[in-house]
Amino acid sequence: MIPGPIDPPARLLMGPGPIAAYPSVLEALGAPLVGQYDPFMTATMNETQELYRAVWATANEATMLVDGTSRAGIEAAMVSLIRPGDRVLVPVFGRFGHLLAEIAERAMAEVHTIEVPWGQVFPVSVIEEAIVRVKPTLLALVQGDTSTTMLQPLDEVGAICAAHGVLFYSDTTASLGGNAFEADAWGLDAATAGLQKCLGGPPGSAPITLSERAVEVIRSRGRVEAGIREEGDPEATDFVRSNYFDLGMIMDYWGPRRLNHHTEATSMLYAARECARVILLEGRDAVIERHRMAGEAMLAGVRALGFVTFGDLSHKMTNVVAVEIPDGVPGDEARGAMLTDFGIEIGTSFGPLHGRVWRIGTMGYNARQDAVTTTLAALEEVLARYGVSVPAGGGVDAALDVYRA
Repeated sequence: MIPGPIDPPARLLMGPGPIAAYPSVLEALGAPLVGQYDPFMTATMNETQELYRAVWATANEATMLVDGTSRAGIEAAMVSLIRPGDRVLVPVFGRFGHLLAEIAERAMAEVHTIEVPWGQVFPVSVIEEAIVRVKPTLLALVQGDTSTTMLQPLDEVGAICAAHGVLFYSDTTASLGGNAFEADAWGLDAATAGLQKCLGGPPGSAPITLSERAVEVIRSRGRVEAGIREEGDPEATDFVRSNYFDLGMIMDYWGPRRLNHHTEATSMLYAARECARVILLEGRDAVIERHRMAGEAMLAGVRALGFVTFGDLSHKMTNVVAVEIPDGVPGDEARGAMLTDFGIEIGTSFGPLHGRVWRIGTMGYNARQDAVTTTLAALEEVLARYGVSVPAGGGVDAALDVYRA
């Protein structure tokens, strides 16, 4: 039997991502396709590059998209910047630091990690000490890790990396658009993101920006295309060990030469363009402030419901909070009740926090007052159902107090 047309249920996605896309982004996804070298297509690519330069706060010419989810951008950055045997330093404060370390290992790097307990971030002095000790070629550092909800300060790290000749890469998948990020002012050599969190789009496109220094590193490497070695000694082995994720080739595709590399994901290009356009229309700082306000309201609301929050709140991302699951409440069952009875999704967690916390997001299109209060009202009902004593309307009232202040 052939199924009917796709018909997803109505959901309010209030977890750590993905989230509901802005309505205009969904409209953009349905726009007509054009040919890969149609003047409209190349103009749209140019517009998208310029929009994301503003989102990243950079003048980097090499600002573009990698077709694939946020992990595609991460992998493209790391396999293109890392030569086999390079020392790579990864400060780990959650699940996604472990991911960066794994990808660096797959790129044949000599990987060094430092760790802090989940719920904390690194003092900049600890990162500097590790750089001096390890002498890495590349520092790979997550900005916001949704597994712990923590936001790692980056503003002083770039200067330290520059002083020691270290490339500085950051994964901003969970943070870009809802938290401050200044690619040029903070000295980033490479940064990647995804659409499905604060940028307010669907997963499937990974914005990336590269400094001139990073571009030089990538351009200095050989390439293999159609089995023929190019750029350098034909016996050389210093080429990027991926065709799809070779940023040198992707830059040629997005640059004025428009050298064919892959077929651009046209609908995702439209969506990524619209995500950036929406943010800049509202104002980059205004969007960050909207995320801060929604995050503060949700935090006040869950505290009023009696939840114990997880982690160092002075370093919490604006767009997600982790709360301890109350004693006696079956975590997965209660999350299921939120989804089944109210159409609201909140998140579980990973590793040492699995079964211990829920993660509640307020990001992108859902960083708004009605989404916050609706979620808190549903949480109150579900908690009461499992015997937790909660003040009637307490969560909603506390959130509204934040908005009214």
